Amino acid sequence: MPTPTKGPRLGGGPAHERLMLAGLATSLFEHDRITTTEAKGKRLRPLAERMVTFAKRGDLAARRRVLTVVRDKGVVHRLFTEIAPDMAEREGGYTRLTKIAPRKGDNAPMVIIELVRERVSAKKATVKEAEAATKRAAADKAAKSKKDDAKPVVAEEAAVETDELTLDDSADATDSADAPATEAAGLVGDADGADAAEGAAAAAELPAGAVAPLEDGSAPEGYTVKGNADSGLYHEEGGRWYDATVAEFWFKTAEDAEAAGFKKAGSKSED
Repeated sequence: MPTPTKGPRLGGGPAHERLMLAGLATSLFEHDRITTTEAKGKRLRPLAERMVTFAKRGDLAARRRVLTVVRDKGVVHRLFTEIAPDMAEREGGYTRLTKIAPRKGDNAPMVIIELVRERVSAKKATVKEAEAATKRAAADKAAKSKKDDAKPVVAEEAAVETDELTLDDSADATDSADAPATEAAGLVGDADGADAAEGAAAAAELPAGAVAPLEDGSAPEGYTVKGNADSGLYHEEGGRWYDATVAEFWFKTAEDAEAAGFKKAGSKSED
């Protein structure tokens, strides 16, 4: 057996109670108002309002649910076509209980339960809509203020990051600009050092009385004797190998070449 609802039980059992409430609901939807005891009115009220909620849905499933309680199809038709449209704008409170004088005989408290079919006043609807709009505006304002508070922090962080990137880029650019200059200076210094070393080495290798060839390999003015360091020989003009010999240095005269330790090419001492 299901747990009974709080309050006095109506009738002799649960089935009797359901039938009694179904009959009261049928009478209420048929006549819009009925007079009954206070206990029956309080138990009928939630059932009647649930039936009105189904009627406001208006679909076939809701109609079948109402028919399980209200068996009269004419009353169900009136509930769906006449009563439900009148309560379309009402969000609850479909019934009203009004206490009246006690019943004669047993002095039982009596009430009138009726359907509230009055239209919702435009004033109440406007006030309700205005309150909802005020709540939405307050919520939007709060969200906007939070968003605005977050923007300066984000902008400040972005500015700090931009400054850091700018400093890093400047340092990199300075290093990049200094590096080629340093490398170029090093190369120039190395070239100068190499030229100086080559000049010193050439000066150190020239024999006494000899001069180095010009850049094109020709003889300086006044120098006609070719000297060869590998063979230790010198060649005079008109000699056998004079034209075929590449001079490593030049002497003015054969005496200068012999003084430097060179021997004449083609002499017996060469053999």
